[in-house]
Amino acid sequence: MDIRKLLFLSLFMAVLTVPALAGVESLYGSPDLSAAVSGTNEFAPGDEVTLQVIVSNTGLNTVIQVTSSTISPPDAPNLAKLVQAGLSAGSAPFTIKSEPQQIGDIAGGTSKTVNFVVKIDRNAPAGSYDLPLGLTYTYADWTDSESGTLIRTGYLKKTETINIPVKVTSDVNLEVVSASTEYLNVGTEGYLHLTLSNTGHEQATKAVATLVRDSSSPLIPTDGSVYIGDFNPGDVATVTFKVSASSNAGAQTYPIGAYVEYKKSNGETSKSDTETVGVPVGGKIEFAVVSEAPVVRPGEKATLEVTYKNTGAAMAYNAQSRISSVDPFTSSDDTAYLGDLAPGETAVARYSVTVDAGATIKQYGLDTEIRYRDALDNSQISDTMKLPVSVEKTGSATDIFSNPIVIVLIAAILIGAGYYIFKKRKAE
Repeated sequence: MDIRKLLFLSLFMAVLTVPALAGVESLYGSPDLSAAVSGTNEFAPGDEVTLQVIVSNTGLNTVIQVTSSTISPPDAPNLAKLVQAGLSAGSAPFTIKSEPQQIGDIAGGTSKTVNFVVKIDRNAPAGSYDLPLGLTYTYADWTDSESGTLIRTGYLKKTETINIPVKVTSDVNLEVVSASTEYLNVGTEGYLHLTLSNTGHEQATKAVATLVRDSSSPLIPTDGSVYIGDFNPGDVATVTFKVSASSNAGAQTYPIGAYVEYKKSNGETSKSDTETVGVPVGGKIEFAVVSEAPVVRPGEKATLEVTYKNTGAAMAYNAQSRISSVDPFTSSDDTAYLGDLAPGETAVARYSVTVDAGATIKQYGLDTEIRYRDALDNSQISDTMKLPVSVEKTGSATDIFSNPIVIVLIAAILIGAGYYIFKKRKAE
């Protein structure tokens, strides 16, 4: 056989034994992950925030195409599969409240966001910190083909740590060391003394302490801001506010808030967190009528003697009582000065009243109240009390001889009779 024919036949048979399928696309590369905080990375001591971290994959692939018709591998080498992200505090004064999270696959040139709840310590020093972000994922390390129809891929699992930079700002960390009250009772105004401390790291100037009313509390700041001035780390300041307590409150401890507004060393105005403190409130100033019901008669002018007692928990200053006259009583002298009344003390008031001659025989109730001043010289009015007054009938011997007019007439008769007898004896 001609040698040229033999070579041609061998080449033809070789072509026939080549698979009809085309070549395989060969890819080279790996994931390249990075991470950064979305938004601000500056936080104040005591903050609790949701930290949004963007995880990006910038890994590239190199593509070698054997023929125009190719078979692609199932996963690109730069694909990060089954990514798990976990944030830790490291040496930073932070508490990470979120567990590690699955965020899925991250293809090359894409990114995903993962959220972590982070609490910054109240006494965290100002400065820069790194929060380690642990990333665990799987990627295609190599790809091979067999006989043009089968592709094999080898996967590797990788764990890496990326530091997330954050900053803690320098701020005043307000602490209420103590709270005490003076003259503060239900329905009155008194003083609230607070001892405040700056446990933070900011050199504060022009500091002003301010009270904030709690919506569920009967305490109302009436003089709610006090100037402190310089308030440096470790400084302690005692401030005094005026506070009133609603008359509908009870004797117990109620909440009120306090914060400090100040200028930072960089000239910015800032405000501390609001601290809630318990404020003790004393009992209400109350009075009671403790005397027996006065007895009067129709048609007479009488003096009502009434004994009042301070049954409350605080001193009443410059107390003055009054009655409200109603039919069948009239009065041109319906007020009486009682003076200062300490808890448990009593005082007597006297009122002049005229009883109508047609008054019904029964017991009446006259409204009476006491106006007084509290310890801060605020005018207060007590709750209205009832003064019982009994109107009884006339006509008995006792009534006749207790009548002032009858007594005067009898006295005049006796004096006249005595004078007549004296003159007669002298003439004899």
